Amino acid sequence: MSKSDLVTYIAEEAGLTKADAGRALEAMMNGIVEGLKNEGKVTLTGFATFTTKERAAREGRNPRTGETLKIAACTTVSIKAGSKLKDAVN
Repeated sequence: MSKSDLVTYIAEEAGLTKADAGRALEAMMNGIVEGLKNEGKVTLTGFATFTTKERAAREGRNPRTGETLKIAACTTVSIKAGSKLKDAVN
C-alpha cells in the first residue's frame, strides 16, 4: 500500500476529504518523528512501539571491490509490532 492509497483509505473510513486525510496522516507522521527526536520512544498501544537506537561506528566492505571502508556512527529507528497488529496480520 502506498501513501496515496493509505490517504484514500483514511478518507473513506473516516468520512474525510482526501486533503484532510492527507493532512491528518502528515500530522501523525510528524508527531512520531518529533516524539522520537525529543523522547526517543513513541508508543501506539496495541499497534507499535517506535524507539531510537545508537549504532556504533564500524568497518564495512564494498561488496563489488572488497575495499574496506569506515561506516560512521548513526541513530536508527526500531519498530516493534504491538499485540493487536500481530493478531490482525496472523
